[in-house]
Amino acid sequence: MASISSLPSTALGQVSERRAPASPSRPSGFPVVSFTRFRYRAASSSTSHTVFRCVAAAGDVPPTVSETKLNFLRSYKRPIPSVYNTVLQELLVQQHLMRYKRTYLYDPVFALGFVTVYDQLMEGYPSNDDRDTIFRAYIQALNEDPDQYRSDAQKLEEWARLQNAASLVEFPSREGEVEEILKSIATRAKQGDFSYSRFFAVGLFRLLELSNATEPSILEKLCTALNVNKRSVDRDLDVYRNLLSKLVQAKELLKEYVDR
Repeated sequence: MASISSLPSTALGQVSERRAPASPSRPSGFPVVSFTRFRYRAASSSTSHTVFRCVAAAGDVPPTVSETKLNFLRSYKRPIPSVYNTVLQELLVQQHLMRYKRTYLYDPVFALGFVTVYDQLMEGYPSNDDRDTIFRAYIQALNEDPDQYRSDAQKLEEWARLQNAASLVEFPSREGEVEEILKSIATRAKQGDFSYSRFFAVGLFRLLELSNATEPSILEKLCTALNVNKRSVDRDLDVYRNLLSKLVQAKELLKEYVDR
């Protein structure tokens, strides 16, 4: 997977309430990697065949952050190195708060964004099997379907690889499953019913990346076609890019520490 952190900066714009399983201590000198600023923004909801509600029924009490984190810890009991676990725990808290807003709507571009974030976060993890198991435990802790996240992300990635800069921004005049997903997002955004988030911003740029259409002008055209604020996308991708840079530094220091 190509790294968003390698793209032009002009185009890129909480802690557990229950102690997690013991994990290796962070060696002295490691940069602190925090996703505290990686927050979610929500808007009001609407119905669509490509987007559906994932909220508790009226009268139901959603789980607490502690319960969600406990679900994760019960599903994955092995220790996770702190350079990964710290970010995972912060992401889980942020996504829990988003997940149980009554305005929350799942959509495939959001799923692509989260999968991109997760895969880049866990790149270099000691075990591929454990990496997949952690992914499943994370999504299931939020009472969502990890297979759907992977399936939707793969669907959008495969579609994007067949596009170019022109075809990507011309989705409103074209037919197809992914085109309909994007049209639905554009319609809801125009009506003020779209739930924007930084995961969506990352998913959007992943589409551009796979289409070899990373020029800032193409991002602007795509945001216009989707009725999404490009300034917000630029800012959120810049935050994500900076966080990835810190994470890379932490992983490099961890490798040096282990190799000693």
